[in-house]
This record gives sequence, structure tokens and C-alpha cells, in this order.
Amino acid sequence: MARFDKIAVLNKMAEAPMVPVFYHSDVATACSVVKACYDGGVRVFEFTNRGDFAHEVFAEVVKFAAKECPELAVGVGSVVDPATASLFMQCGACFVVGPLFNPAVSTVCNRRGVPYTPGCGTVSEVGAAQETGCDVCKVFPGDVLGPKFVKGLLAPMPWSKLMVTGGVEPTEENLTSWFRAGVFCVGMGSKLFPKDKVVQADWQYITDKCRFSLNLISQLKK
Repeated sequence: MARFDKIAVLNKMAEAPMVPVFYHSDVATACSVVKACYDGGVRVFEFTNRGDFAHEVFAEVVKFAAKECPELAVGVGSVVDPATASLFMQCGACFVVGPLFNPAVSTVCNRRGVPYTPGCGTVSEVGAAQETGCDVCKVFPGDVLGPKFVKGLLAPMPWSKLMVTGGVEPTEENLTSWFRAGVFCVGMGSKLFPKDKVVQADWQYITDKCRFSLNLISQLKK
């Protein structure tokens, strides 16, 4: 069962609007990355369903976070079907993210009071997802659609809460472009976790990047 309900998760996204997106098959490495992000101020973490037995690693990450990162909401990403969503919710997912919109996933998430953030690439997809109860929609792939898509969508649909993933970088120029366009939060993956830093176990680098990004976002949202 999720440690945080939908309202709590959405509030965490609003207060710390940068969601790390990460996968690793090794439990110890995954937990170290989670703790590094938490120490940098992250309060919402997306572990992606990207490998065999990912749910087993995820379950251990959730248990670790409950002890070592008490205010962290851990969710699952790369979910495309309701069975996978249910599996990860049983493992404690506080939210579910997908690269696409599947209304059947909305149904199982709504039943459990767990937020579902689907990937949407058109205005119509965002509208359809909102009709099924998706409070936050993911603009994906962000590097293809760009900040202008966000700004253009919000003009006729200003109530929309958008999380952009893909093409987000921990730099002033990049983050400024997204938040000035009006995103609710951003998901950040490979640019936050360079492979060489993970191999070197340079967790301080990740902590510093998270802290820098969140401090900058805080200034941009004032």
C-alpha cells in the first residue's frame, strides 16, 4: 500500500517540482541513488520499470526509503498496462507514470487512490487523460515537443498541470525555459545520473545536482 495518498504526493510535487527518473538492476546502487537525491531535497522519486525483475528491486527501494528517506514518495515509471500498475502498487508505489496514456491504468489507479501521470504528446491526449482523473499529465518526449508546446497548451487549458520528461537538464538555461513555459514539475533522468558518476559511486555529485536544480526551480516559481 502507498505510504502517501494522492493529495500528499501532488503536494510534494508542487513543493519540490523535480522528479528524478532512474533505474538500476542492483538494489544497493538504486538505494544509494535514492538517498543521494533525498539528501539533495528530492521528495518524489520515479523508479522506472526498465528491466527484468524490476518490481523486486523496486520493493526493496520502497522498504529502504521508508526507513532512510521518511518523507520520500517513491513511484514507478514506464508503465503501459493495468497489470503492471497493479503489481507495482502492491509493492508500495505512491504514483504511476507511463510513456503513453492508457485509460485502463487510470481505472486501477483511481480505485487505489494513486495518482497516474500518463505520457501525452497532443492536446487531445491531455484532455482525454484529464477526463479519466489524471491530475498531472506528462509531456513526453519533452525534447521533441519543446517548451512552446507547453505554453501553447496552457493558453486554452490553464488548469492543466504538466510534468515534462525527456530533454530536461540540470542547467539554468534548460530549467528556465521549461518553468517559464508553465510546467508544474519536471522529470529528470540521464542528465542527473551520468553513467560514470554512478559507476564511481559519486553520490555527492547527484546530491549537489538535485540541490542546485531545486534551488533554481524555487527561484523561478516565485
